[in-house]
Amino acid sequence: MNLPPQPAVCVADGPEDRLRRFVTIWSRAVFPVTATSMTRQELERHLLPPARELSKALHARPFDTAPAHRVGQALVAAHCTDPEALARSLGVVDAYLVLYCAGAGHGDEPDTRRGDARQRERGERDTPARDTPLPAEELRARCSKLQHAMAAGFAQALRERTLVEQESIAHSALSARTAAELALHATESRFRAVFDGAAIGIGIADLQGNVLEVNETLTRMFGGLEQHVVSRNIAEWAHPEDGPHVWRLYDELVRGEREHYRVEKPFHRGDGSVLWTNLTVSLLRDADGVPQYQLALMEDTTERRLLNLRLRYEATHDALTGLPNRTLFFERLEKTLAPADGSRFGLCYLDLDGFKVINDSLGHATGDRLLVEVADRLQSCVTAPGEMVARLGGDEFVALTTGPGTERKVAELADRMLGALSTPILIDGRELPVRGSVGVVEGAAGERTAAEVLRSADITMYRAKSAGGNRFEFADAEADARAITRHGLTTALPAALERGEFFIEYQPLVHLDDGSVHGAEALVRWCHPQHGVLGPDRFIPLAENTGLIVPLGRWVLQEAVRQARFWQDGAPGGHRATGPLRINVNLSPTQLQHPGLVAETVDVLERSGLEPGALCLEVTESALIGADDDLLKPLRQLAEMGVDIALDDFGTGYSNLANLRRLPVSVLKLDRSFTQGMQQHPADPVDLKIVEGIVHLAHSLELAVTVEGVETGAQAQQLRELGCDTAQGWYYARPGAPDRIHSLVLADAV
Repeated sequence: MNLPPQPAVCVADGPEDRLRRFVTIWSRAVFPVTATSMTRQELERHLLPPARELSKALHARPFDTAPAHRVGQALVAAHCTDPEALARSLGVVDAYLVLYCAGAGHGDEPDTRRGDARQRERGERDTPARDTPLPAEELRARCSKLQHAMAAGFAQALRERTLVEQESIAHSALSARTAAELALHATESRFRAVFDGAAIGIGIADLQGNVLEVNETLTRMFGGLEQHVVSRNIAEWAHPEDGPHVWRLYDELVRGEREHYRVEKPFHRGDGSVLWTNLTVSLLRDADGVPQYQLALMEDTTERRLLNLRLRYEATHDALTGLPNRTLFFERLEKTLAPADGSRFGLCYLDLDGFKVINDSLGHATGDRLLVEVADRLQSCVTAPGEMVARLGGDEFVALTTGPGTERKVAELADRMLGALSTPILIDGRELPVRGSVGVVEGAAGERTAAEVLRSADITMYRAKSAGGNRFEFADAEADARAITRHGLTTALPAALERGEFFIEYQPLVHLDDGSVHGAEALVRWCHPQHGVLGPDRFIPLAENTGLIVPLGRWVLQEAVRQARFWQDGAPGGHRATGPLRINVNLSPTQLQHPGLVAETVDVLERSGLEPGALCLEVTESALIGADDDLLKPLRQLAEMGVDIALDDFGTGYSNLANLRRLPVSVLKLDRSFTQGMQQHPADPVDLKIVEGIVHLAHSLELAVTVEGVETGAQAQQLRELGCDTAQGWYYARPGAPDRIHSLVLADAV
């Protein structure tokens, strides 16, 4: 049961003020369920004497519940005969009587303090003084008993009243009929007051749908002219947006199969505008229960609906371009992908090429104007039913097509999108060329989720961008899997380095003249928990892109130098190396540009005690193409310390041979592509001439030559004859554990 809100209790108020507040709460609670012609203020004045009796009874000594019994009878006398009136009255007494009347009654009784003193002197402490405030527990207990008494009095009075009324009806049929007529008149008067003054529209129609009477509110809702409403038939108010259930419910009601129904329904006004309403229709029956009329209650929700539609539009459309946004597109895509009935879809994911340059150089305001123009052009590309275009954010747009033949339609849609961007956009007198890369996904509905489809389109779009842009590519499951794997490896790299999942294998470098081991190249591997052992080609580019190559390269350098020092100190079994074994460590382009390269290398060498001449840093030829003095400075510093610098993959970078004079390198490593031409018999004479020329050039510049990829004895013999210094490859040994190097030191590699 909901009680009226509790007014604030002020301790400065007197007992009478608090009593009146209690009466106010009581009247507000019971007035809505009281069948009386009194106003609420009249009912409040009527309840004041019973409330005063309850207050006195709460503090009376000795305690007596008879006043509460009389209060219950007084409720019936005030026509509060509804059981809900009794329930609410008991609720008010329970919640507020002690709160507002606990202090009442003090000072009303004679002064008995002297008698109390005499009692205390005699030790008679069992009976409290009459002016001593009652404990809260006693007051609550008394309040509960008063409630029981009220209920009993209410029930007794109600029963007596019922008997009296029955006897009166039996003896005064004429008087009863007169009273009924008067009551009917009062009821009709109250109905007319409600009908005319209601804030909602009310209308009455017969079962054939003819409108018989409407109130002024409903007339205003339909434009203010009563003739536009009265005498019309309800069937004329059909609207195209009516749901099929609206008129089904109406038919059930006029047939007497339903007592009421509630729907949201639009109506046409006389001026052509639309009135949206919450419509409640009830069936009115006669005394025999036969359907007679229908009563409609209409609440005007037009403004609220327009506001909701506006809020919905703003929540589902991009504020800049007006296109559907990510939220609305995902809703549409999820509905498209939901059915597994063989329907198909096509999706184009477009990202502008070079948009960041425009934002950075011309400003975001120009970039926003460019996006608006792009959105307009893309919007013109979706013309077929079931097609839509949306902006996901930034310079990313997506288009969707459905229906039969989506594989052809989505390709045509991608072509139209790229064609729409082919013409430069004119902004502030400047023509801005626009290009885009599009990832296309086409398939059957019900096989993938919206997130999976969009992820595949995103991956494919970047594949098109990496292929040069201004083109579209179709999604490929294997390419998606590779991209997802690359992403997983990228995110796992930092933790893998912390967990020690990387290890190093060593491939020997062999002197071609005598087959002795000259050194070894350190090759890092990743022991991945799911993918097993991964070679550097799988993760080094990822580490290069994320910047993790710097800490990873530092770790490889530390481990390789430590291993080289261990080899020099002595092999297992007490053997010592006959000379210092050189360790080759690869440097990536990012490491070359790292400002701490020289300092970290010096620190690693000093901590291990390895001589700088035992370390060779390998740098790819492509990393040094066009290198300026700032990039070469750290390499020169390391070379001056005695560290060897090897130019790796020589012959593949198309560099100017004259640059060898300014590079601080001491070793050229020929790419394995030269040795592959020597596998055939006879060997390719062109490759032999090239290798011979490179060796002659290198030796004239006092550079040593190392050859990679030696796999056969014939290759080794030819390279030896051409004057190459050292070689590595599977012919000598595959990369392996560091302890294998000692077996090659003690035995001829060949």
